[in-house]
Amino acid sequence: MQDINTEVLNAYEIIKEGGIILYPTDTVWGIGCDATNPEAVAKIYKLKKRAETQSMIVLMNGEKMMYNVFKDIPEVAWQIMDLSENPTTLVLDKPRNVASNLVASDNTLGIRLVKEPFCFKLMERMKKPLVSTSANISGQPTPIAFKDISPEILKGVDYVVNLQRDKIAGKPSTIIKLSSDSQVKIIRK
Repeated sequence: MQDINTEVLNAYEIIKEGGIILYPTDTVWGIGCDATNPEAVAKIYKLKKRAETQSMIVLMNGEKMMYNVFKDIPEVAWQIMDLSENPTTLVLDKPRNVASNLVASDNTLGIRLVKEPFCFKLMERMKKPLVSTSANISGQPTPIAFKDISPEILKGVDYVVNLQRDKIAGKPSTIIKLSSDSQVKIIRK
């Protein structure tokens, strides 16, 4: 097992060149890239055999990054994040400064603030948000542990982060959609 700082540096070198990585998140193993790079985002859609109309989640490491992507963030978003005991993804309106192929057809984007050390430090180095989608081919079950990730995914990424390989994944995040007209809708519990 490598140390976290070495792995952050290794992953960053791949990401800044437009590569995609397989990495542990605060929930499950994820496939990720620079959320501002449309070519890298397209590589993930292709690897997952996923339609670009099925948007992916973007991880962020703080308020500054969130305000760089969303001009207006509803007050209820901060309340939900403060009160959530489990990882929670919020779908917000009118994202900007991210790859257009990440934005859903209704002009929304799912985001999650993470404190998990690897993801947090990687985004700190990138100074950009990180794409996060489960490490599986679209339509197949989300892997519960690193050993359950398919060889196709392992071979298809440019780098596999060497951390937490023995950890069993948590469950995928709760997803809550917040529209600018104050509508709240739970998409996934």
